[in-house]
Amino acid sequence: MQFFGFTLSRTKALQPLAPLSSRGNGWWPWDGVVRESFTGAFQQNVELRVDTALSYYAVYSCLRLITTDIGKLCLRLVKQDAEGIWTETESPAFSPVLRKPNRYQTINKYVESYILSKLIHGNVYVVKERDQRGVVTALHVLDPTRVTVLQARDGSVYYELKRDDLAGLPLEERVFPARDIIHDTMITPFHPLVGVSPLYACGLAATQGLSIQNNSQRFFTNGANPSGMLTAPGNITDETALRLKAKFDGGGWSGENVGRVIVAGDGLKFEQFTMTAVDAQLIEQLRMTAEQVCSAFGVPPYLVDIGPPPPYANFEPLLLKYHSQCVQSLTTNFEKCHDEGIGLLDRINGTQFGVEFDIDDLIWMDTATRVTSAKTSIESGGMSPNEARRKYFGLGPVAGGHTPYMQNQMWPLKQLAERETPAAPAIPTMPVVGDPPGPATKDLDLDALETRAAALLRAA
Repeated sequence: MQFFGFTLSRTKALQPLAPLSSRGNGWWPWDGVVRESFTGAFQQNVELRVDTALSYYAVYSCLRLITTDIGKLCLRLVKQDAEGIWTETESPAFSPVLRKPNRYQTINKYVESYILSKLIHGNVYVVKERDQRGVVTALHVLDPTRVTVLQARDGSVYYELKRDDLAGLPLEERVFPARDIIHDTMITPFHPLVGVSPLYACGLAATQGLSIQNNSQRFFTNGANPSGMLTAPGNITDETALRLKAKFDGGGWSGENVGRVIVAGDGLKFEQFTMTAVDAQLIEQLRMTAEQVCSAFGVPPYLVDIGPPPPYANFEPLLLKYHSQCVQSLTTNFEKCHDEGIGLLDRINGTQFGVEFDIDDLIWMDTATRVTSAKTSIESGGMSPNEARRKYFGLGPVAGGHTPYMQNQMWPLKQLAERETPAAPAIPTMPVVGDPPGPATKDLDLDALETRAAALLRAA
């Protein structure tokens, strides 16, 4: 059977396939439920769904920041030269799919879908579409909840894909070999093919944060907590108590009418409640849950507007920490998976190709910083003027600007150490009139010296 340009067939050597089981291999069914947020949650009928966790502002903010940061990077095809330097290039076999991965997504939206699926579900599955030559012409990110990993007894891996009209999968179920699927995972503590989402670690914090917000909403909307208490100097009848309760519940001092004036008789006195210390720490508790979510995703809290801003001098180290501990691993795994996915691992006609993100797009420097960086790069000899113009200003080359240069007075230490030190020249002594030739006298009479000099001038 022809599908996506290649033939699917069964052979006698095909081993029986079995889905990875939650009992034996650490897999669990993908029905939109995050794995237990705490021990015993299943027995207590407590579950955290993905759509529920996404409604917590800290989770959504972390996902938005990471996916948009990686999605804005330029994805390019590069080749390696004889010196091991990777430079951007073009290839009719690989460049088209990197510019337009499928008919309904730009390359930026494809990258965002890829990273978003990996962060939310811990796994991302991409089915490859090929032409008659076997060249990959389209890439489709699949819904992880509709993909089942199958493992044969000989260790080979297959993927069962359910119907996906957008990706061009018309049948209800179709089994693909691993060579036709790009499978990228987060960390895999249970099984090499089972990625675990950061939501697994911060699910309880997200649930707690949502509970705090829901309780606050009920408190400020419906007056869930009493703001005071009515007391009487003596006993009151049940009839009076019920009448007052009905008046308070439905008479306009709760819900939207909280704060209105109370008029009561029978010697009743209203005593107002004050906010307890636990209630006063509500904001701190909400902030704590948000910081725990940021920690699970590897995002500094301030980057998603949680907490006070850091000092200006500490902002750049904060960005470097975010890039190295959060973004770098995601981009590196993306590059390696697509190197293998579109067939760039082996040399093609003696040239090694690869997929690479332009990480310079992560940092947008202000004008003063760009000028300083460009000046330092040129003066240190690390870049030519044309390279600095392109990197920091996006400008084209100029005549004579392709050669790096350095100041002439800079010498290697080895040459300075081997250089001979010239001997100090001898200082000539002035002969004195009337004195016999001989060694110069150290102590001279200045007046006598002046007289003899004047005599020499007259004689001349």
